[in-house]
Amino acid sequence: MPQVFAYACDDKTSVFHRTTIEIREPADNEIYFDIQYAGICHSDIHTARGEWGPVHYPLVPGHELVGVVKKVGDKVTKFKVGDKVGVGCMFASCKECEYCKAGEEQFCSNPHAYFTYGTDQNGNPTTGGYAQGFTVREDFACRIPEAIPFETSAPLLCAGITTYSPLKRWQAGPGKKVAVLGMGGLGHMGVQIAAAMGAEVHVISHSRSKEEDGKRLGASYYHATSEPGTLEALRDTFDIILCTVSASDSDYTAYLNTLKPYGVFVDVGLPEEPASINLSALVHGNRVMAGSMIGGIDETQEMLDFCAEHGIHPVIEMIGGEDITEAYNKVTASQVRYRYVIDTATFND
Repeated sequence: MPQVFAYACDDKTSVFHRTTIEIREPADNEIYFDIQYAGICHSDIHTARGEWGPVHYPLVPGHELVGVVKKVGDKVTKFKVGDKVGVGCMFASCKECEYCKAGEEQFCSNPHAYFTYGTDQNGNPTTGGYAQGFTVREDFACRIPEAIPFETSAPLLCAGITTYSPLKRWQAGPGKKVAVLGMGGLGHMGVQIAAAMGAEVHVISHSRSKEEDGKRLGASYYHATSEPGTLEALRDTFDIILCTVSASDSDYTAYLNTLKPYGVFVDVGLPEEPASINLSALVHGNRVMAGSMIGGIDETQEMLDFCAEHGIHPVIEMIGGEDITEAYNKVTASQVRYRYVIDTATFND
């Protein structure tokens, strides 16, 4: 088994240190790739800090990882040595249940999908993308198109598919008005994707500090909720609201009232506490409130190809392994524009 450098945390303080881990050799249907870049997702932070349940420490997080194939199993047909690949939130599922057969591996019911770090099918701890290598079944890896700058591509494996999937499902496109609620790591991807789909894009954010970025990335309008009367002026305006914020104290009823009749509020944020809404805001306009969780492997590849075709990529800040602890604190303080990406070459320093 090859040994590689990785960055791990030992407890809920999420203080990271360099360590070495063993990466298993690929089986017949697996590939091994050298990770070059790994994105930091807010989900990593929640997990590392034990906010979503028990954690196996030491923990090597990371579910946005891209790199170059170095070894392939004897039965691999999808990839060859030298290919640029990426892995997102899942590394395995049964591939036999109704959801897996429908290309919705994230809903695997036999017993469930296995996410990129945490535990495997046998309950053994697994490591994620904050490392220099990864072994995965070929059918859970995606090809990174050459048209996407490689150093920016990692966040697409989570932030990209998280926003692409609901916008596609709810038919964002020409003639539709789409509001992206929140202009952060997810929101800045939603703006680009909705604009590329042909929708009229609005950003709704607390302040105007990111207005220039929002319009540069494809928004036609920008609204600041800190300004009195903003949401009232937008009543019955939008066909779709893509909610990327995670604040449980947000006035979701006021946002629902900005939807047209039959409009859809689709949430991809994960508040830590329960949120409340007035159901009359749904009933009176025949409105829909929905959720969305990532997407299947085929849809993730479709998203990557869409981004390549339309020149879409995340706006990133590149960091080294020694910067991960500080980056976690900055993400929670909303001080990143818009995704941190770790350069694993720095692990050798």
